[in-house]
Amino acid sequence: MSPAEAVAAELPRPPEPASDRVFAVLKRGILDGTYPGGTLVTEGEVAERVGVSRTPVREALLRLQAERLVELFPKRGALVLAVSDAEARDVLEARELVETWAAPRALDHADQLVPVLDGHVLAMRRAREGGDTAGFVEADRSFHEAVVDAAGNAVLARLYSSLRDRQLCMGVATMGLGATRMDRAVREHQALRDALAEGDGRAFDALTREHVRGARDVLRGDRRAP
Repeated sequence: MSPAEAVAAELPRPPEPASDRVFAVLKRGILDGTYPGGTLVTEGEVAERVGVSRTPVREALLRLQAERLVELFPKRGALVLAVSDAEARDVLEARELVETWAAPRALDHADQLVPVLDGHVLAMRRAREGGDTAGFVEADRSFHEAVVDAAGNAVLARLYSSLRDRQLCMGVATMGLGATRMDRAVREHQALRDALAEGDGRAFDALTREHVRGARDVLRGDRRAP
């Protein structure tokens, strides 16, 4: 580390903008089911919860609307958007397209990618053992995003991130996630990691397709349940 970098590291970091803090709190709440689809969120309620004025809340809600997570209603608040059956199907189809496109390209970067995936699988195991559903979901999501990022297309990486957000809203990864599903997810992610480490492109592609289609089957089962 150079002297200039050492000095910069010791300088106090500027505080996080209030709107960013509100955005992070609300987005996490939407994705983890704290604010399920159909919930009306008011500016006053959020401002009191986060400890900010209404202005940064309004800015955060506008950003969430741009990501299609809420719909704003003047003088009433923001409605958390539920995911329809049609959108759920479309999201999973698009996710399968992106992940299967990325799989062979990520294989070319296996040396750098495998250690990253090891960290995410370890995080999934620890979250499973600790009963940390939110941490488990985040590690799962980070695993797949790392694969897509390794493929090297920034536009598709951004698209994929938005697809994962919508899938979390469906409740596939969080609401009702039990020990059996978590154990299965760990096994499938470990198998994906192993195929990549072995340079087995055919297996990696097949496992990727099977994994995404498994998520689709889980979604169908959840939506048929009473």
